[in-house]
Amino acid sequence: MSDTVSFTAMKDGTKEEYELLERLEKPFLALTADRVLDELRRAGDVTLEGYRINRLQHGLQSGTRALRDGVDIDWVVGALLHDIGDGLAPQNHDRMSAEVIRPFVRWEVSWTVEHHGIFQTLYYGHHYGWDRNARDRYRDHPLFDTCAIFCEAWDQSSFDPDYPMEPLETFEPMVREVFSRKAYDPVVIREGEVTGLPTQLGSG
Repeated sequence: MSDTVSFTAMKDGTKEEYELLERLEKPFLALTADRVLDELRRAGDVTLEGYRINRLQHGLQSGTRALRDGVDIDWVVGALLHDIGDGLAPQNHDRMSAEVIRPFVRWEVSWTVEHHGIFQTLYYGHHYGWDRNARDRYRDHPLFDTCAIFCEAWDQSSFDPDYPMEPLETFEPMVREVFSRKAYDPVVIREGEVTGLPTQLGSG
């Protein structure tokens, strides 16, 4: 059998052709971590102007703060990658970033990353005439406090050019470990389970 399918419309594919595609997809999926790390590196070159650090440094700084606060690998990788969607989806980067990590981390981490954008407006929304308390629509959500702590401890505070952040090499093994997990494994995702974050974070 050829390594290329014969169909030009998906509905015409055979079982054998889709089994071929599944086999050929596996090495591509195995390189997901490499592509994520490449996107992080690109964030150091293609960045948002005006800030005192670039997008890569912001991710490294957020991840470093999480790492030094002693949280587990899901939270560290979530903090590192919380803005990974900036390059392709700056208007909804929070949701895109969440989709990148969603198959591989706990539900509470992906939910927090998905909603960190609206929670962050607490710090600056009023300067644009926005409702800085727009996050209050989630006040009754079980992860409200978790997302608020995430933003306070690791996101809004991570724009400091003098902060001694870890290099990307520190995080590479963690990214590879997380993205090597079976996608959407219920044992990993733990849908609806809230562990939360300690309120005293932010010393790292």
